[in-house]
Amino acid sequence: METKVTNYRAIFRIIGFIMLIIGVAEVFPWIYAEVVHDGDIAFAFRICAPFTLALGIFMTTFIKTGRSRFGAREGYLVVALCWIIASIVGAFPYLLSGFLDNYVDAFFESTSGFTTTGCTVAVHGVTNRALLLWKAISHWLGGMGILVFIISLLPALGINGQVIARAEMPGPVMEKTTVRMSDSAKALYLTYFSFTVIEFLLLMLSGKMPLYDGVITTLGSISTGGLLVHPQGIAYYGSVYIELVISIFCLLAAVNFVLYHYALTGKPSYLLKDLELRAYGIIIAGATIICTSGLIYFKHEGVGPALRDSFFQVVSFATTAGYTRTPYLTWPTICQLILLMIMFIGGCSASTAGSIKVVRILVMLKMIARGCVRRVHPRSIVAVKLGKSAISAPVVSSITVFLFTFAGLFLFSGLVLSLQGLDMETSFTSTICMLSNTGASFGYGASMGNFSFFHPGLKIYLSALMIIGRLELFTIIILFTRNFWRRGH
Repeated sequence: METKVTNYRAIFRIIGFIMLIIGVAEVFPWIYAEVVHDGDIAFAFRICAPFTLALGIFMTTFIKTGRSRFGAREGYLVVALCWIIASIVGAFPYLLSGFLDNYVDAFFESTSGFTTTGCTVAVHGVTNRALLLWKAISHWLGGMGILVFIISLLPALGINGQVIARAEMPGPVMEKTTVRMSDSAKALYLTYFSFTVIEFLLLMLSGKMPLYDGVITTLGSISTGGLLVHPQGIAYYGSVYIELVISIFCLLAAVNFVLYHYALTGKPSYLLKDLELRAYGIIIAGATIICTSGLIYFKHEGVGPALRDSFFQVVSFATTAGYTRTPYLTWPTICQLILLMIMFIGGCSASTAGSIKVVRILVMLKMIARGCVRRVHPRSIVAVKLGKSAISAPVVSSITVFLFTFAGLFLFSGLVLSLQGLDMETSFTSTICMLSNTGASFGYGASMGNFSFFHPGLKIYLSALMIIGRLELFTIIILFTRNFWRRGH
């Protein structure tokens, strides 16, 4: 039997490309810090940007791969390593600038950026403008997935990008594109970049948002990271127009990007026929109606203000952006529970949003319906279908395993966080906040506005949860199994 050897050269070269991308990205906040004469931040980027660029150039230039084998093991390993290394490297500007006192906090902040979670351990939030720009850029890079960009380069390395896409793509994709993976990656990034430019221009048209705020808000919303410039949140601008623009582009980013690929290739009907997209619209509309009714009945708000508050906050949670416009902790319990439920659901598959994904919820409901039918008719053969298409048994099985794993990890993580002596609400909502990459929480974390109160060990655990949630659980969990590292498999 032939023993399969892990292709470490290819893995390290791909990591080199990641270092190059991060190094180039660090140049922008470096220039900004120099322009505004922020000496401490400029000093940090003077060290970080050249070093990261040099390391990336060295790894991509001197590590040769040839056209060697690159299988599923390498795909999972490179995805996990790239996200972990990006978080490790991205932490140094926060540390060297003196903004954060220790590396654990800096690593948490960096992980929050690249995973588009958007939460912070800074007591007063990320108030430094150059560092806020760095976090916004890391949001943007992490939104579509740094590796989606790398996939378009892989054919030149003799590597099959499909195995990497399978490990990194957020959520199951029921429809497959018929073009090469590298072409699909380019089309996805073109769409992502186009949305970014359009949203920025629309925000500038408001006349109420400065250029810097527009850049940060655009990069934060199109990535569904939810980054805020001001402590008051989006309410600072007092503009319905700005709130609508942000909400619309958060929704666009939370839709399956494969559908945009079909629309660009002359198949716009896929958008209308997609069952997941229709279900997502129903969920958002239903949640908005319930929250609006709750605010009117329990808090005696007017219909207009209640609808405005509800729609923005529902979209924010449903897309896992985590923006805040109003203090939702003062909302009626039914409204808070709705926000918590849609935070579990998340957005569509193959989008920038996190959490379970709508398509998995649909399959779960279909499985429950099939179970009810078979209780009455034990000998019947009932396929699990989405629309007219039957879902294969392996896909149904993988979704079932995912749901059980997600639930188990959620409960276990709540138990781990409770070791600090925090209340149940804080422990469990902090868990789903990280695991869903929403960044918004309830309990003590929400009232504090940051997660600095956690023990350093728990901050590392929460950082791991962010990465696990961003990479669909198994990409990280599989690394801790014996079979993954066994030679010959």
